[in-house]
Amino acid sequence: MDIIMLVLGMASIGFGLAAFVISLIENEKSAAYRFLIVFLSIGSLFLFLSFSDTDVLMIVKLAIIMMTCVLLLLFLLPVGQKRAWKQQMPSLRIDERHTMFSRNELIPGTEAFESYYSEHPEKKALDDLFRSKAGLLKAESSLYHPLQFAAADASFETIATMKSQVNGAVAEKQVDCNPQEITTFLKGWIKKLGAISCGVTELKPYHLYEVGGRADRRNVTISNDHKYALAFTVEMSKEMVDAAPSGSIVMESAQQYLDSGIIAIQVAAFIRSLGYEARAHIDGNYEVVCPLVAKDAGLGEIGRMGLLMTPSLGPRVRIAVVTTSLPILKDESYHDYSMIDFCEGCKKCADACPSQAISFEPRENIDGVSRWQINQEACFTFWCTVGTDCGRCMSVCPYSHPDNWLHGLVRFGIRNSSAFRPMALKLDDIFYGRKPKPREAPQWTQPKNLQ
Repeated sequence: MDIIMLVLGMASIGFGLAAFVISLIENEKSAAYRFLIVFLSIGSLFLFLSFSDTDVLMIVKLAIIMMTCVLLLLFLLPVGQKRAWKQQMPSLRIDERHTMFSRNELIPGTEAFESYYSEHPEKKALDDLFRSKAGLLKAESSLYHPLQFAAADASFETIATMKSQVNGAVAEKQVDCNPQEITTFLKGWIKKLGAISCGVTELKPYHLYEVGGRADRRNVTISNDHKYALAFTVEMSKEMVDAAPSGSIVMESAQQYLDSGIIAIQVAAFIRSLGYEARAHIDGNYEVVCPLVAKDAGLGEIGRMGLLMTPSLGPRVRIAVVTTSLPILKDESYHDYSMIDFCEGCKKCADACPSQAISFEPRENIDGVSRWQINQEACFTFWCTVGTDCGRCMSVCPYSHPDNWLHGLVRFGIRNSSAFRPMALKLDDIFYGRKPKPREAPQWTQPKNLQ
């Protein structure tokens, strides 16, 4: 028994020191010192007990060993996985004209403006509210920063110049491609270009917007007969996201929309050169609902905040899609009950949301699908107030921690055991805080001597 206590003591101290170092690397100083204090204290107690031999302490040792075994069982026993669980997918298509980005493009006094609100008068007061605010990336917004906002705007302007490149002429001569080999090639190349994950699905009707809502796609019925869709994710910088809702978040969002868009355009052009149709779907120019495509391509689940939740980075990603007629091999759709179950109990994103746009309630049946739906008007109105795309939900999500062995261990426990999930949430609250304060944006993004 003394040897077991000695091993537990050394393991606790070793784990605490390792977690301390990793947390410092992650710039999680508070968490680092909490890990150090908690696990050094536990380890020291175990070491003390390993060298003590009174009858009372023998009972304490036995109790500690039994408790440790119970905790290990909670972590290791594969209970509550529900491997056969399948998330429903919608049967109805989304009208892009109802999205906030489309409604934001409506200009008062224009025919499009008058037509939309005559058909949907219930949205007029809600939209008048966001229009009364300063607006995204505007100098009058509360979090305005001249350099951060200009950097984000430059990325969005660059994306706009790529609009004409999302589609193009297809080579007359078609290259005969083996589906397995070309799929392997595309996935490997997309990851080499900077993507974190990549998957393939058959393009389904509900992946497509029913009617376009932005720019020259407004009021245009979306038609796309491509058979397949390649979806991929790119990582958003943790230090930029952690400062949300300051200007660093919109800088990073814009940059990753740009980076993912470049990859999508490059891949689509490559496929067209092989003699097959291909269209890139990038920020401001989507024909598809990217999270739905990505879920069906096996890249993640859709959580409480309405974003794609990936297994290794949570919502801290941006998505782009390429639809194509090129024969490629599809992946299995992502169905992870553990992620949905964790989201049911977590609610950190709802707690932290400045606009209270994220529901605390269980999933609802919306258009025949059990899911959460955010209050998009409240969310967008806050964006227009602060001038950024907020990102607080993303920054506090326990799944957004970096993909390393420390957080990977916790993610394994969450996937493996329903008994461990509440414990994982409580540990995240203890070490990182229930409502952690936004971090300072990286110093290089906020020089002091601005005129």
